[in-house]
Amino acid sequence: MKVQHLCLGLGLLGLIVVSSPIVVPAQTTFPTGAVKFITPLAAGVGTDPAMRIVAEKLGEMWRQRIVVINQPGAGGAIAARTAAGAAPDGRTLFMAIASSFSVLPITEPGLARTINNFVPIGFIGEVPMAIAVSPTLPADSLPELVALSKKSPGGLNAAVEFPGGVPHLTIELFRGRTGANINSVFYVRGMSAMSDVIAGRVPVMVEGLSSPIAAGQLKLLAVTSPARLASHPDLPTVSETVPGFAASGWFVLVAPPRTPASIADKISNDLRTALTDQEVRNKLAALSVSTRSLSAQQLKDFIQGEQQLWMPIVKQLNLATH
Repeated sequence: MKVQHLCLGLGLLGLIVVSSPIVVPAQTTFPTGAVKFITPLAAGVGTDPAMRIVAEKLGEMWRQRIVVINQPGAGGAIAARTAAGAAPDGRTLFMAIASSFSVLPITEPGLARTINNFVPIGFIGEVPMAIAVSPTLPADSLPELVALSKKSPGGLNAAVEFPGGVPHLTIELFRGRTGANINSVFYVRGMSAMSDVIAGRVPVMVEGLSSPIAAGQLKLLAVTSPARLASHPDLPTVSETVPGFAASGWFVLVAPPRTPASIADKISNDLRTALTDQEVRNKLAALSVSTRSLSAQQLKDFIQGEQQLWMPIVKQLNLATH
């Protein structure tokens, strides 16, 4: 069975308008009508709220209606296919996530070329992962967690929402780099996973800091950002224990293959403007989302670097069989 987002039915479609239409004089430049943003995430899940903040700002700038279309299912393949098949006129854009580029080319080989042919627009944001444990687990640091996992019969279980996501891959990367005996346990619903870790039924969890993981009900041991975060200055980085370790959930804006450069450049410039807006930055920061200003070529290079990091792990896990 192909890798799937287990908490949602295949083909589920959420359609939400994030900005109301504004009556303006007729325009002769892009965009001249409503713009659709397709995302593989369910409404309100993961970085979806952050995506909406940016989409709404672009709608204000363009004076056009922005429609966010949530198409979860099949590990993101449904959304990717829909976006790739849209007219390359800039009025349908794909808000892709890390797994869109790092997992789908392996689990959906027929999509690999299409995914790599999306036209890069810009980097929107990223969220570092946090390694957390149940409040009752006798481990208060990463070295203690690793040591405990090695001496526990059968190792320690880690709650994971679905296979192939950045939290899952981060666990596997951490296990490979430290030798920790940690096993991923997949859940149908993310909040069920959180509840089990809070209650101590499952001892470990890795999740983005924009999720309820930072609400104070779990012990946070480390964050996967390259440096300590201003919002959590006392939280060590994984790299302080495992040099060079870094991982994050990220999301970018790309356009369907064959989108003209003139349109891609226009959207890219407007996206950079939107991301410099202080109100937008404040809203994103409240969700633990940081932004980067990357050119189209820099975005390509970033995606290729992430593929080099995660694809060997995806192949090793043989996710295509899940």
